[in-house]
Amino acid sequence: MAIEIFNRCESKFLIDKVTYENIQHKLLKYMEFDEYNKTYEFYTISNIYFDTKDNYLIRSSLSKPKYKEKLRLRGYGIPGEEDKVYLEIKKKVCGVVNKRRTALMLKEAYDFVRTGVKPEIKDYMNKQVVNEIEYILKIYDLEPTLYLAYDRKALFSKENRNLRITFDRNIRTRRYDLKLEQGDYGDNLLEDDQWLMEVKTSKSIPLWLCKLLSEYEIVSTSFSKYGEEYQRMLLNDRNLKGEINLCLKQYSTQPQLIQQYL
Repeated sequence: MAIEIFNRCESKFLIDKVTYENIQHKLLKYMEFDEYNKTYEFYTISNIYFDTKDNYLIRSSLSKPKYKEKLRLRGYGIPGEEDKVYLEIKKKVCGVVNKRRTALMLKEAYDFVRTGVKPEIKDYMNKQVVNEIEYILKIYDLEPTLYLAYDRKALFSKENRNLRITFDRNIRTRRYDLKLEQGDYGDNLLEDDQWLMEVKTSKSIPLWLCKLLSEYEIVSTSFSKYGEEYQRMLLNDRNLKGEINLCLKQYSTQPQLIQQYL
C-alpha cells in the first residue's frame, strides 16, 4: 500500500546528465531501485495543481513563509477516468514537509474538487485526508491551474527506508488541457541536460551521502517545479504586455489551518 501520510525533510539539487551517470552506480552500493524502476528505467508522474484565480497559493509559497500548502492531483502515466489517482495536500512547516494523500478514482477526484462535496467513502480512501481536503476546498476557491509531468527514477536506502533519492528529468508543463487523461505533453521546464535530484529523509543525511555530494560538488538549491513555472509565466507575460498587476488578496484563515493540522 502506498504511504499516505508522512513527514520528511527534502533537499534539492540541479545536476547535469554526466553527474547523474557518475553517481548512480555509487548510490547502488547503499540503495536499491523502487518497485516501479525495477520494471522500467523511468516512470512518468503527472500532476494537476489547483490554485485560486489570483494564484494565491503559489504566490504565498514563493514568499517563503514558515507555513505553506498546496493541493494537487497525482497520477502515474496517463490515467483514465476509472483509474486510481491520488489527491494530495502538501504542507511545509518550518522546513519540514508533510504530505497527506488519499486514493480516489480520477472521476471522483475531479468531482470532489469541482463541487467541494466529498465522495462516499470507499475502502481505498483515507477518510481523515478526505475530510481535510474538504476543509481546504471550503477555505479556498480552487480550480485547475497547471499540468506538470516528469520522468522519474527513484531509489530507497537498503538499510533505512526513510531515505529516498529521486531523479526527475524531462519536466514539462502546460496551462491548457488541464486533465490528466489528455496526455503528458507540455513545454520543457529545464534544459535538456538538467536533472532535478531530491534527497528525502525523516532523519539526517548519512555520512556516505554527504561525502558523495561533496566529491562531485553537488550543492543544494531552492527549487519548486510549480514555483519555477509560475515565475517563468510572469516573466513571459511582462515581456509580452509590460508590467502586470496581480490581485494580492489575503486569506485570514491561515492561522486556523496551522493550528488544526500541526
